[in-house]
Amino acid sequence: MIKLDSLDTSAADVVVIGGGPAGATTAALIAEAGYSVVVFERESIPRFHVGESLIPATYWTLDRLGLVEKLKASGFPKKFSVQFVTESGKETSPFYFDEFNPHESSQTWQVWGDDFDRMLIECAEQRGAEVVCEAQVTEVVFDADQLTGVQVRPAGDQEGDSRFVSAQVVVDASGLSAFLASRMDLKEPDPLLRKATVWGYFRGAARDAGRDEGATIILQTEGKRSWFWYIPLPDDMVSVGCTGNLRYMFPGGGVDLEALWSREMARCPAMQRRLADAKREGPLRTTRDFSYKATTAAGDGWVLVGDAVGFIDPVYSSGVYLALKSGEMAADAVVNGLATGDVSGERLGAWKESYDEGVMHFHKLVYAFYTPGFSFGALLRDHPECTEHLANILMGNVFEPGVGALFEAIGDVTPPSEDEPSMVPMAEEEEN
Repeated sequence: MIKLDSLDTSAADVVVIGGGPAGATTAALIAEAGYSVVVFERESIPRFHVGESLIPATYWTLDRLGLVEKLKASGFPKKFSVQFVTESGKETSPFYFDEFNPHESSQTWQVWGDDFDRMLIECAEQRGAEVVCEAQVTEVVFDADQLTGVQVRPAGDQEGDSRFVSAQVVVDASGLSAFLASRMDLKEPDPLLRKATVWGYFRGAARDAGRDEGATIILQTEGKRSWFWYIPLPDDMVSVGCTGNLRYMFPGGGVDLEALWSREMARCPAMQRRLADAKREGPLRTTRDFSYKATTAAGDGWVLVGDAVGFIDPVYSSGVYLALKSGEMAADAVVNGLATGDVSGERLGAWKESYDEGVMHFHKLVYAFYTPGFSFGALLRDHPECTEHLANILMGNVFEPGVGALFEAIGDVTPPSEDEPSMVPMAEEEEN
């Protein structure tokens, strides 16, 4: 990794904006194919980044990147399942992934975002990509409708010298800032998924025993106005966050985060028990999770990946997987386009239709989670044949044929407006 003033090239086959999971994956696979790649990352690496829980389907891209053995050798907690806690505090049986897929991919990991990001970007470097940190892309340059390169300068230096780097293809992996989609008016927000999240890190929280120790736990609050995540991390730390409708979480805009946290903790006795002997380390953090998608993923000489092409509510931990998967699919399209001399939007975005179909399955499952009166427990009692389809989506196997049959059984689901109670339990409140 270098700084901008050490970059000795003004041209590359591919420029990648952003060095997170999507950008690093795209860069690694394109560089591996023998093309010159420059990654511009606005921050230093490693950098703080939330998004700690991997789902099983990440295994296949990580395996292609050669990172599975490194993860096995890491100290990241192993994740075998996800568990749900209803608003009354009843804990449903853990959802063990290997009961549906007896393959090593069914065990995944809970990771520190900064360590995981560094692992990925180092993988890109090892395959030949040049990674430039603390470098901010300020403009993209077009020749007619063809994107031909970027203007970049030292991050945070408004007076710093800007330089042009040309490229046959520019990959936007800029995350939630959605650099290209925002500038080209491609973002299509989802008005029913305007959420806000407050989270922090705690040491010494209660963990379950055995292979349940690393489980992701989703806990409802009384009245179903919000939900908590509980993600075990290395060194006796856990990530704990609370998500709810924006207007409920932040009425009137400004809010006292400590008061908000206390209010929601008081409505979740199951989380109170887990954090009874824990100490928070560091401040509470907040973000506003506005789900959206880009209306198109590519144009002549450019392609979007990761959160730059769309963002979905975090309840099913799909974010890192979709970053890796979109990066992999886009990288293959870019390599194919460069090899054939065709970097048109049609060629670079040929993967989006298939990708959108998979993302739609996550999206509909999120809608079901937030729809009042809907219960997955009741659904599976009436339609036991859908159990495997639900399992596939929770594990991230959203591109498997037939999984959409789940939604034929579910029917129409519509989350409430921002001002209404929004949560329902993942399973019925019943003995397990």
